[in-house]
Amino acid sequence: MHVHQPIRLKNFKIFDIGHEKNYFDDAKNKMYLERIIKKSYLPTNKILLDLIHKTNGKFKVSFSITGTLLEQLQDYPKVIESFQKIVDTGCCNLVAESYYHSLASVFSPEEFKTQIKYQEKTLYDTFKVKTKIFRNTELVYQNEIGKLVSEMGYECILAEGWDKVLEWRNPCFVYKGKNSNIKVLLKQYKLSDDLAFRFSERTWKSWPLTADKFAGWISNYNGNGNLVNLFMDYETFGEHQWKETGIFEFLKQVPFKILENGDDFVTPNEAIHRYNPVSEIDFPTVVSWADSERDLSAWLDNKMQKTASSKLYGLKRDILQYGDEKLIDDWRKLQTSDHFYYMCTKWFSDGDVHKYFNPYRTPYDAFITYMNILSDLTLRLEYIKKIKNNYMDKQFLESVEAGKEFYTKNGLAIASMEELASAIKTFDDETFFHHVNEEKNDFANWARDVIGDFVLANRMKRVRKQATLNKIVSARVAELSFL
Repeated sequence: MHVHQPIRLKNFKIFDIGHEKNYFDDAKNKMYLERIIKKSYLPTNKILLDLIHKTNGKFKVSFSITGTLLEQLQDYPKVIESFQKIVDTGCCNLVAESYYHSLASVFSPEEFKTQIKYQEKTLYDTFKVKTKIFRNTELVYQNEIGKLVSEMGYECILAEGWDKVLEWRNPCFVYKGKNSNIKVLLKQYKLSDDLAFRFSERTWKSWPLTADKFAGWISNYNGNGNLVNLFMDYETFGEHQWKETGIFEFLKQVPFKILENGDDFVTPNEAIHRYNPVSEIDFPTVVSWADSERDLSAWLDNKMQKTASSKLYGLKRDILQYGDEKLIDDWRKLQTSDHFYYMCTKWFSDGDVHKYFNPYRTPYDAFITYMNILSDLTLRLEYIKKIKNNYMDKQFLESVEAGKEFYTKNGLAIASMEELASAIKTFDDETFFHHVNEEKNDFANWARDVIGDFVLANRMKRVRKQATLNKIVSARVAELSFL
């Protein structure tokens, strides 16, 4: 069960660039999350926990829960507790992935490893669990990804059992990844998609799907496989397939029918220790679980997606070198793959699932919003770089153009940094504290927005004493005068 919700972006307009620092739509994210909690997470968690108890631990389940979701669930401790209860039964594996549900594995191995380590810490802090099972974002897998994950200590990775890779092989066995020691568990996509996409489709020839029928399909693999790996979004239960479709009643019944047929349930960890790999499997190119193509085209196909991803990862070196904690976290949240889904313009063959909970009217709206935010992020980065590098330009000493002077409360017009230095020491208390107090520093804002001296503005912004402010401005004038 893959459990994920992105932290969606707000409608960030071009006029917000340089002014609005919160990129995320808190109200919309809360609305979506509370709906999903009510319709899917809580009722499904209750059913799963009941199934584990009623089968005396014979029923097993696994969760891949993203960091972006766990971050949002901090405000909903009862939901986290409901997952913890399932994990604590010992009948559940947690499966690691990248914290931000990103495509970093495609763009930056170093960033990918960092996000995996964040996720490892989050899973341990939340569930007290260390896992050796890994699932990449959207089941994205390729030989080199398997090798990297194996080198990080993981024993197993989940991947798509795609026909073009398997050729004559069967996804119902354990395989070994090429060029690594990683064991590969392949999704049985036909049976998985019967639940995830076709369960409520009345035109489907197998509708209605009953517990007896599905358990029979699974039993048919006896003698032609060891495992049937069912991977799907957790929102399948109650959200993608609403309660009214009968999905919950199906879920309550199907484990018992499977067990009655003599089959059993195993976690990924149990599977790779019960069965040895039957052969090596070669994924020379990237495969995902998205759409009929099973490639990266859902995220990186059109010019908008390529432009956005290129600009985002092009910031990596400077972001990590100069960025503060907030800037780096914002940059990483912008890596979440959903943002690129929303820019997709191709036809989806799997029920248009990529439009689910899409906050945009069109892919072009998604792109414009995203690029506006990237422009603002870049401005913040440049601001920090200038501060850390003590950026100096003699032009800062020049008088500002007419109409951009600073007008003080007592009517004085200030047109340059030198005039500001001279004026500050002459202000009476009323004038000074009108412009500099606990709520604002008008002089720092003017230095930043009009003069363009981010370094001076940063030095001034928290100063509240008149003499200290005078010394800072005078020192900056002297510093720039030597250029």
